[in-house]
Amino acid sequence: MKDHPLRTTVIGSYPFPGWLEFATWHLQEFGDADREEMIEDAVTVAIQDQLNAGLDVITDGEQTRLDFNLSFYGFLEGIEMDSSSPRHFGPPAHDQRGKHKITGELAAPRGLGTVEDFNRFKRLAADQLSNQSDAHRSSGLKASVPGPYTLSGRLVPNKQYPDRWAVTEALLPIVRHELTQLVEAGCTEITVDEPSMSCYAHREDPGVFVDIFNRTVEPIVGRCRLSTHLCFGNFKGHAVGLRRYAPMFPAFLDMTLDEIHVEMASREFSELEVLKVIAGKCDAAVGIVDVKSYYIETIEEIENRVKACLQHAPAERLSFAPDCGLSQTARWAAKQKLQNLVAGVSNARKMI
Repeated sequence: MKDHPLRTTVIGSYPFPGWLEFATWHLQEFGDADREEMIEDAVTVAIQDQLNAGLDVITDGEQTRLDFNLSFYGFLEGIEMDSSSPRHFGPPAHDQRGKHKITGELAAPRGLGTVEDFNRFKRLAADQLSNQSDAHRSSGLKASVPGPYTLSGRLVPNKQYPDRWAVTEALLPIVRHELTQLVEAGCTEITVDEPSMSCYAHREDPGVFVDIFNRTVEPIVGRCRLSTHLCFGNFKGHAVGLRRYAPMFPAFLDMTLDEIHVEMASREFSELEVLKVIAGKCDAAVGIVDVKSYYIETIEEIENRVKACLQHAPAERLSFAPDCGLSQTARWAAKQKLQNLVAGVSNARKMI
C-alpha cells in the first residue's frame, strides 16, 4: 500500500522542451558532450516542472526517449531498423508508424538503457530536491519500462518468431533483466507500461496477458513498488483500442503488482465503478486530467473528481495522475494541468 493517501504522480513521459525537439532533428551537428549536456538540461527541466507542481512522485520525463516505447528498439540486436512510415498522408495516427524486420536472434547485450537513465535522474533529482522546501523533499522517483507485449508491437514476425506471441516471449527475459537491473540500481518504484494489453484485451484471452505480465515482473516482486499503466493508446491524441475496462476484469486482478493505473478523464469517468474492483486487490491510480485535450481542468473540478472517486475506493487506495504520459501534450498545458491536479487533490485531502 502507498505511504500516504491520495498520492499524486505521473505516468512517465513529459513534453520535450522546444529546443530539444529541434535538436533531435539535427543531432549530427552536435558532439557527444553537446548531446549529453542537452539530455541533462532536458531532464532537469522535466524534474523542475514536476517539483514546481508539487507532485508526490516524479519521473525523468523520459527525455532520452523519442517515444515511451519505440526508442528501445535501438538497443535490440537482431532487427533491421526501419523508420519509414507506411502512410505519408492523411490524419496522423497509429497507421503512420513504421515497423522493424527481425533478422536474427533478439537480444539486448547492452541492456535497454533504463539504468543509465535512472542513475542520471537520481543524481539530477537530488540536486533539485536539495533546493526545494521541506514540503517537496519527500518526492519519490519512479521509472517506467514498456512490457514485452507492448514492445513486440512494432516488430514483424518471421520464421524464427512466427507471431506476436513468439516475439513477446523472446523479449520477456530482456525486460525481466532490465527490471532486475533497475532495482539493483536503487529504483524503488517502477511502472511496467502495457497499453497494448488494455487495447487488445477485448479480443484476446486476458489470462494470457496476466501470465506474461507476472513472468516479466517475477524477479522484482516485493523489491519495489510495482505498477502497470493500462490505457487505450495516445499517438497525437488518438486512441487505438476499444476504450472499455470491462474485458480486463476480473482477470487482470491476478497481476502481481501494487497499483493499476486506469485512464478515466478522457472517457468522462465511464466505468468509475471499476475502482472498487481494483481497490479490493491493490491500489488504483486514476487518470484525472485529459492529456488529449487542451482544456485545463480547474482546481475545483479536480477536487470534485477526487470526491467522486472516493465514493468507490478508500483514500488509502487511491492515487491520481494524468490519463497517460504527457509527451503528446504541449508543455504549457502539461504544466498547468499538473499544478491544478496537485492543488485539487490537496484540497480534497484536507477533507478526509
